Amino acid sequence: MATASANGPNALLVSVVLLATVCACSALSPYAAGLSEDFYHKSCPQAASIVDAYVTKFLKKDRNFAGAFNRLQFHDCWVGGCDGSVLLNSTETNQAEREAHVNFGLRGVAEIDEIKAALEHLCPGVVSCADILILAARDATAKVGGPTWTVALGRRDGVNSTALMADTNLPFPVLNFSGLVANFAAKGFGAREMITLSGAHTIGRSHCNGILPHLYNFTGRDDANDTDPAMNKNFAVFLKKLCPEGNRTNTIFIDSTANTFDRAYYKNVLQGKGIFITDSTLITNPVGKKVVTSFSKPRSSFFTEFAAGMVKMGNLGVLTGTEGEIRKTCQFVN
Repeated sequence: MATASANGPNALLVSVVLLATVCACSALSPYAAGLSEDFYHKSCPQAASIVDAYVTKFLKKDRNFAGAFNRLQFHDCWVGGCDGSVLLNSTETNQAEREAHVNFGLRGVAEIDEIKAALEHLCPGVVSCADILILAARDATAKVGGPTWTVALGRRDGVNSTALMADTNLPFPVLNFSGLVANFAAKGFGAREMITLSGAHTIGRSHCNGILPHLYNFTGRDDANDTDPAMNKNFAVFLKKLCPEGNRTNTIFIDSTANTFDRAYYKNVLQGKGIFITDSTLITNPVGKKVVTSFSKPRSSFFTEFAAGMVKMGNLGVLTGTEGEIRKTCQFVN
């Protein structure tokens, strides 16, 4: 029986097939170049377990930190990439991201630095603040009933952080549906992914600062009765008691089960009980309303899609290799 030759056309065909296979495998990777699931396997094998233990500790103290850690990941990655820049303090000559209007009331920075201190004691100069933040958001979500997902690591810390960049890139809580779509599209996310990641509002709390325009100045009349007409009237009365006109600093939970990651957020939005304008606007578009309705139901794909969205977000603008630095403390550059 004749055997296939290792030379000539057959060899060329095999090479093409192998190349196509390699390319396909690379294309299917959900992670940015330079990141890997086992990045700290040799240099700091306990890194993930230490982050997990500290997140458990923080949630025992205040279960609502889950929302804070989720918000930190979003507010970090959306501004110049996932480089831990949201954690940096301002200096005499620079207002850092945390001073931005859109970052009013940001929590969890001190807790991330506490984790960093523990890791520096064990593995000095190895684990980045950017990676700690990503791990903490994943672990906290899972611990309050949400999905979990595999995290690829290897991010390095950025050295630049400005309030202007944060206010330019992050979506303000007064955006309408098309404004939100445009904001997410600029980062490579579609409308469905925007609605999915909005589901992070199922956990956490907010200062009244971001809610007041929904209650008192919805159409710009600067009128105490200028409330979103689509808002549930009883809910509006309830919110106005918690957030009197002009009060920016009171805090309220974002949804009815704010310490549990679930689908209640989408049910609330459908009932006219969205806290922010950016919540209520999701159902002003027929496509948006269809997705919200779908996610509000048991056995929907919300958890799976949320996990995928967080992985994708974690790839934004990462620094790897020799880029950036590994900070010694998260609130200061080296």
